[in-house]
Amino acid sequence: MSNKWNSDLTPEQNYILKEEGTEPPGSSHLNQEKREGDYHCAGCGVKLFSSTMKYESGSGWPSFWSPFSAEAITEHKDESYGMVRTEVKCSNCNAHLGHVFEDGPEPTGLRYCINGAALNGKK
Repeated sequence: MSNKWNSDLTPEQNYILKEEGTEPPGSSHLNQEKREGDYHCAGCGVKLFSSTMKYESGSGWPSFWSPFSAEAITEHKDESYGMVRTEVKCSNCNAHLGHVFEDGPEPTGLRYCINGAALNGKK
C-alpha cells in the first residue's frame, strides 16, 4: 500500500478520502458524465473504474457494476450509522471511495456507489 497522497486534494476530497466522509447525493458532476474513459483514485491516481462499467443508478452518486480489476479495491465491513454495509477503499492508498450494494445490474448484480470527489477522470 502506498503512503503517497496527491498533494492537491481539496478539503472535500480530504474529508471523503481520509475521514471516510460522504458527499451530498446529486452533487457530483460525474453523475452526468457520459464520455468514455477511466476513473482514477483522487488520492493516489490508481485506475479504479471504467466508463464501460458505469451506469445511472438513480442513487445520486456515480455508480459502477464492477471495478476495473479486483485488485484495484478492497472491501471492508462498515457498521457506522446503525447500518451494516460494505465499504470500498482504494487498495493502493486505502482511501475511502464509497460502498458496494447487491442491487446493481447484470452481469454482476452489484452497485459500486462511489463518491465523485474520490475519483479523477482520466480521458
